[in-house]
Amino acid sequence: MLSLGMLVYPIITAGLLGQYSTGDRALAGYLIVAAFCACYLLEAVTVTEHPWFHRCLLGAMTALFVAELPFAREFAFFLAAVTVSLATIFFQRYAVPVVAAGTLAPLVVPPLVPSWHSGPATFEALAVLFTALTVHAFAQTAATNLALVEARAEVARLASEAERNRIARDLHDLLGHSLTVITVKSALARRLAAAGSSRALDEITAVEELGRQALADVRAAVTGYREVNLAGELARGRELLRAAGIVADLPTATDMVDAEHRELFGWVVREGLTNVVRHANASRCTITLSAEHVEIRDDGVGAVPRAAGPAAPAGRPARVGGNGLTGLRERVAAAGGSVEAGPADPGGWRLRVSLAGMGMTSA
Repeated sequence: MLSLGMLVYPIITAGLLGQYSTGDRALAGYLIVAAFCACYLLEAVTVTEHPWFHRCLLGAMTALFVAELPFAREFAFFLAAVTVSLATIFFQRYAVPVVAAGTLAPLVVPPLVPSWHSGPATFEALAVLFTALTVHAFAQTAATNLALVEARAEVARLASEAERNRIARDLHDLLGHSLTVITVKSALARRLAAAGSSRALDEITAVEELGRQALADVRAAVTGYREVNLAGELARGRELLRAAGIVADLPTATDMVDAEHRELFGWVVREGLTNVVRHANASRCTITLSAEHVEIRDDGVGAVPRAAGPAAPAGRPARVGGNGLTGLRERVAAAGGSVEAGPADPGGWRLRVSLAGMGMTSA
């Protein structure tokens, strides 16, 4: 929408062109504006990794702007609002001098051309300034969002790679020794059976026991991968917040939390930090832990969206939040705890889960 909105400037130039040019001169001015629009549209819709192509189009648009000056005079500077805005994107290092020069030009050039009999084009200068600033801010925001998406993808890739390495290492540690012993004892049992020794049955029994133990170890390992661990969620949450540009004030130890509660608190941390990144627009996030509660607080402005549905019956908690928070409430309720979620004082958002009392409380 912003790209299409920029076409309003060449349209204004074409609409005011008739004040200074008529006949063939007006036709030439309209053709220049049309060529300018064609270059701009080509710039807007072309997707290429070669910056020289976009810079060539910008150079052509700048030349067309200069060519339009004799026909539209100060009104041609509306075209400069487009070229200066694009220049701030392609030459970000020189954005300040480019915007300054583009703003000063409509103030200085018209009085310096005697045949124009015109003073400074103040309105055109303001159009150049504010349009360039808006486009520059938009481009910076888009670049930041793209960098955030790339950072999240990189964090996910690294986490996945680390998890694969951990699984491979743990499976090797779990099964390497057991399978080696099973192989050796199986070979021994075969030799003993061939010799008719009664020890063959003892060795086969030992192999069976080793196989059962190895299977139990693998099952325990797989269960461990599927469970949510509080320390792991804090570590992953710290990386997630860092990738999102949010200052993370997270505890480094979880010893104060009973082992039976760490999985639940891990779910709280996962859901809470996900909502902070998605909805809060925060700059800082703090997590506090104790034996009986976990609290996640941010300084943002985003509230968790309210889930659609009928009002909760009397005596039951109101359903506030999306599916993730609803599922979290159900987990906490099953553990006999309470959830508080709502605006924090003096600002931001707070999610607190406590296991000290029964029932649930919603802010």
